[in-house]
Amino acid sequence: MKLAVIGTGYVGLTTGVCLAEIGHTVICVDNDIQKISSLKKNKIPIYEPDLEELLKKNVKNKHLSFSTSIKEAVKKSEVIFICVGTPPREDGSADLSYIETVASEIARDMDGYRLIVDKSTVPVETGEKVEMTIKRNLKKNLPFDVASNPEFLREGSAVYDTFNPDRVVIGVSSKKAENILREIYKPLNSKIVVTDIKSAEIIKHASNSFLATKISFINAVSNICERCGADVEKVAEGMGFDKRIGKTFLNAGIGFGGFCFPKDLEAFLWISQKLGYQFDLLKNVKEINENQKKNFIKKIEDTLWVMKGKTIGILGLAFKPNTDDMRFAPSIDIINKLQAEGAKIKAYDPKAVEKAKEILKNIIYCKNPYEVAKNSDCLVILTEWDEIRKIDLRKIKKLLKHPIIIDGRNIFEPTEMEKLGFIYKSMGR
Repeated sequence: MKLAVIGTGYVGLTTGVCLAEIGHTVICVDNDIQKISSLKKNKIPIYEPDLEELLKKNVKNKHLSFSTSIKEAVKKSEVIFICVGTPPREDGSADLSYIETVASEIARDMDGYRLIVDKSTVPVETGEKVEMTIKRNLKKNLPFDVASNPEFLREGSAVYDTFNPDRVVIGVSSKKAENILREIYKPLNSKIVVTDIKSAEIIKHASNSFLATKISFINAVSNICERCGADVEKVAEGMGFDKRIGKTFLNAGIGFGGFCFPKDLEAFLWISQKLGYQFDLLKNVKEINENQKKNFIKKIEDTLWVMKGKTIGILGLAFKPNTDDMRFAPSIDIINKLQAEGAKIKAYDPKAVEKAKEILKNIIYCKNPYEVAKNSDCLVILTEWDEIRKIDLRKIKKLLKHPIIIDGRNIFEPTEMEKLGFIYKSMGR
């Protein structure tokens, strides 16, 4: 099928490339001229495993192209996926101005039936607004459908998730729209959940908010474990074997970050309040997540005593491994606080350094973990990259001023670290 994807961020670019890979002809559009120029040269602006390779392949076989023109995309496509940003506003609501702008432009360029699909994460009732916007901007009385098709991609495994989804959710108001979307996703041979548009919109926010709740729950449990001498890793293991609970998202640490969970949690809270329901549980989820960063900073302070003048080595900056995304990364608040206390920071991340440099200033960025450790008063682990898991701990110990590691992701075993002679602090153990 001939498809258009408007917006080439993490979601839009992955969606466009993967839809091309399963056999569709896709044109990806963005108003960022420099980004489109780079994409035309097979250079991607993000790090996502396997994405660049698939992009090159599908550009070469002419399944994938890039443009700055929405008009061109609308003319060439029957189905248009809206994947533009919906950044949070100060009150927690989503800024939907990009959605409105794109919907207006699509309407003005239409010359026949089109299916317009919201793939951006949007609050419930957005579909109605998109439909209204298109009707207002149509030059003729042309047929169209609006649908909701939320994404459930994890950064760092977005390509895998696209090809191996737990389910594909499509919110539609017509059988024609349903049939078109079924045809698009048919090559994936996945479970397709068909709902009304409003239910599909809520599924996305409810899913991310529930996962955030699961993370905050185990982090709250980690605080109980610390106070009584239990091991949160063992507790999580025992819980995770229960099929009703599951093992995923039960990793205690410094809390969740990234663009999705914090933004979607705030948006769902705002939506609930707007509809007259006080979703206090989500307020507690947010509070626990913020407190976890504070608890971790206190571990560092308690271990080092005086922070001023100390050199602290940071391993991992991205909000999670296998991505270069620094949006809402816990490392930002933690490093800012350490610097405010007078600490000097050295840092390393396998992929996120360039993006970190735009946000975090007055830091010595290093080429590897060993350069970070050299003459540092302690090492602090903020992202659980495999490369960090595999560091030579004996070498690290020799390079540090003091054999201190404070681990916000629980990647090492406390007993083993003690045997190696480290002062080792972790979360909930």
